[in-house]
Amino acid sequence: MIRTSGCRIAAGCFAFLVSVFLSISFSIPISVSGALAADASPGNPVEATGCAFRAVGEARVVEVVDGDTVVLDDGRQVRLAGIQAPKLPLGRKGFVAWPLADEARDELVRLSAGKTVTLYRGETGQDRHGRELAQLVTHEEKPVWLQAEMLRTGYARVYSFPDNRLCVDRLLASEKEARARRTGIWALPYYAIRDAARVEELNGLADSFQLVEGNVQKAALVRGRLYLNFGERYQTDFTVTVPPRQVKLFNESEWAGLLADRGGEMPVVGKRLRVRGWIDRYNGPEIVVTHPEQVELLSAQ
Repeated sequence: MIRTSGCRIAAGCFAFLVSVFLSISFSIPISVSGALAADASPGNPVEATGCAFRAVGEARVVEVVDGDTVVLDDGRQVRLAGIQAPKLPLGRKGFVAWPLADEARDELVRLSAGKTVTLYRGETGQDRHGRELAQLVTHEEKPVWLQAEMLRTGYARVYSFPDNRLCVDRLLASEKEARARRTGIWALPYYAIRDAARVEELNGLADSFQLVEGNVQKAALVRGRLYLNFGERYQTDFTVTVPPRQVKLFNESEWAGLLADRGGEMPVVGKRLRVRGWIDRYNGPEIVVTHPEQVELLSAQ
């Protein structure tokens, strides 16, 4: 039976790879992807991606707030779109810094402090706090795409939104490289990829951003809401839910075939997925997915 109750929409993110890997795992959706864009051209790495980013100006970085936020010499604060670095308290009472938060800030200082950068905008240009949302590339003999480099060095995770998900596959490639080398955050249990079968552990991680892997046991579309259950007990096991408005995004992507109802069962059943987002609790632990890039297909078996 499928869990069918409503849930809050998490602001989490969560991405899935665009290229198809013929070895251990592969991911969807499919797009014009290849090797990490930063390595694809000796010139500007963002422009080399072929993604529809728009250059919206240049400025100099005068302050680094944390591992994913900088201040420019014109006074604007820029949130590096597409990534999430370990968080610092930044004046929030009772907030405990995440492991390697100081190191992540130091890395961004090393990469960007005092340097001129070009801002590239994707879909949404500002967040609810009034910060600019942009991809940043340094002006150097070998330009550095700051997001890709923070991911490659293991000081950030991919973190996308339904209104800002352009070129996520390139960022996932950088994250995958760091994870394979177990560098930065990937050397710490705090940032480990979680097992969907370890329900009690997931319950204890409520209100935190996590990557969770497991095999889909059941799937159903109920009153327009998609449910992917990762256990036999829908009341207690880990579940991924997609609200009705966001189901349309999946149906317009390469996920459509896996989510089609074929004689009462969806082909996604039995597939191994990696899902990223904020852990919520309704009956059991869940992640509410708002866009396809939050999900990676790891196995077609």
